[in-house]
Amino acid sequence: MKETIKITSVLTFVCILCSFLLAFVWAQLQDRVIQNEKDYFQDSLSRLEPDSVKIEELNVSGELIYKLIDNNSRLLGYAFTATGQGYQDKITLLAVIDSKFQNLKGVEVLKSSETPGLGAKIQEENFLSQFKGINVETAVECLKTETKQPNQIKAITSATVSSRAVVRILNQKIEDLRAKLNNQTYE
Repeated sequence: MKETIKITSVLTFVCILCSFLLAFVWAQLQDRVIQNEKDYFQDSLSRLEPDSVKIEELNVSGELIYKLIDNNSRLLGYAFTATGQGYQDKITLLAVIDSKFQNLKGVEVLKSSETPGLGAKIQEENFLSQFKGINVETAVECLKTETKQPNQIKAITSATVSSRAVVRILNQKIEDLRAKLNNQTYE
């Protein structure tokens, strides 16, 4: 009986100590994690719209979008984030669209926990490059076969659910923003 109490006490102490250490490390690194997320966001914006030198935040009906402006103070387009359910967890996207909300300039995956080797391929250039210049005046379609229309992309083999999730998230966000912007250009 004394041996059981001793083992239980030692195990409890070790668990409490580990919990405090984990909490301490998490608290110490939280600022760095937030800064890394901001840096990744900025790097992604630079890749999607390299000519942008100024970014202005716009709050449109509670939605935060970003105006992308070049050296000549010309509006290049808008950037926005979109989050929705993927196969395993939430997927967060960053998209850049032209100022008329007609064509995507590109998409980046900011966060994803999709299946490694399958759904995680939504983060690869082969998949994301399909969104560059795609027409979004009508909803983007995700096909298992080759594309024939300017608003279609080809799904990743064995990761159709994740591919369709990206398209669904984008379509929903673009539709929501269009309704909030009322198809006007904010310059």
